[in-house]
Amino acid sequence: MPEVVLTGAAGRIEGRYSQGKSENAPVALILHPHPKAGGQMNNPVAVQLFHLFMKRGFSVLRFNFRGVGRSQGEFDSGIGELADAATALDWLQATNPAATQCWVAGYDFGAWIGMQLLMRRPETDGFISVSPPTNMYDFSFLAPCPASGLILQGASDSVTPPVEVERVVSKLRTQKGIVIDYEVVDSANHCWTEHLPEVETRVGGYLDKRLAQSAEA
Repeated sequence: MPEVVLTGAAGRIEGRYSQGKSENAPVALILHPHPKAGGQMNNPVAVQLFHLFMKRGFSVLRFNFRGVGRSQGEFDSGIGELADAATALDWLQATNPAATQCWVAGYDFGAWIGMQLLMRRPETDGFISVSPPTNMYDFSFLAPCPASGLILQGASDSVTPPVEVERVVSKLRTQKGIVIDYEVVDSANHCWTEHLPEVETRVGGYLDKRLAQSAEA
């Protein structure tokens, strides 16, 4: 996988990039889990998301937030990490000016950053949010949420129990003009240990559905 080095506000941002084959390939940005809990761009869930988009012809970028791996800077409690994500999306869109769609996908802390990025980028067409930490961070900024997407949650998640995620999902579903798919996977924990195939099946199925809808439009 080609390595890329971007220039962010805190210095170097280390990433991995896969270029779609078509000139107008859609783009997707993948955001990894919490840096202070060992989160980095090669996390199994983040890599799974990366490959799901890549297999469907997207140009895909995943990267390390500041202070992780070879990315410069220090953890900034979400403020700097959101700036890193915005820099990465800027690069992705500039590299693919003819892209037909733009997606953001995040896991854990990355899901929280991804949803904030969504609010700043109304041109985003869809999102994937895996195990969003709705009990640890405020998600009330999603008013209104600018895009439809999938929220995927483990039924046995003790870090962020499903009831906490469902509270946010219920609020999002009252909004007009978007459709929020919410799927709960039996026995899956926050780390998706032994349940990565379910991530592939659920997210892959959702992407296929959305891409088919776009093709028909």
